[in-house]
Amino acid sequence: MLEAVRPTALEWARRRRAERDARRVEAAGARALTRLDHLGPAWHVADWPRNDAPVVLDVEGRARDERAGFLAIGPSGIFAVTVADHGRARVMIAGDVVQINGKRPAYFAEARRDAKRASKALTAAVGMTVPVTPVLTFVGSGQISVYGLPKDCLVATHRELDRLLVAGGQKITPATAEKLSRVARHPSTWLNAPYRSAANYRWYEEGRTAADKKGSRR
Repeated sequence: MLEAVRPTALEWARRRRAERDARRVEAAGARALTRLDHLGPAWHVADWPRNDAPVVLDVEGRARDERAGFLAIGPSGIFAVTVADHGRARVMIAGDVVQINGKRPAYFAEARRDAKRASKALTAAVGMTVPVTPVLTFVGSGQISVYGLPKDCLVATHRELDRLLVAGGQKITPATAEKLSRVARHPSTWLNAPYRSAANYRWYEEGRTAADKKGSRR
């Protein structure tokens, strides 16, 4: 009978570090999620498989994700929230460039790609265009310096996330938000097997909100 090969001290240390990093990413996502508790029952959160996320391998060749993420769905619309934990490191943002510890991760490009993929899947599921806004949220105690905001992507610390999401006003009805959350939670939505619902989805025109009144009813 062959005995299992014992890991070396270096392999053991690397494995422990990978496990610690995974717990850190999970904790960062949880901290961001707690901010959504302030938004009330009209807002919904859905996990979704970000299969197109960049693959990072650990020391044993297993895939791991360096970022947490979820969909936030409420009266302001649908948001693909990407959570990046920067710990105590300083973050510098200049347009689409993020610099942390001398490295420049492509966070904004990845957030836009995630939102585009979510929009494509939800659009196919409900049979009408479903816009999804990318949001990058930083979790950590290090200083964040902003020299210019990115285009087509919202950015905030996790403490500001709830205020950021409601800043756009009411773009969809609470009923539509609830229906879309059910679609987002349905496994077939993300398996190229559209979840077809007979529900009606009400969207407001660009530049209009639910508070805008029309002169006459249809």
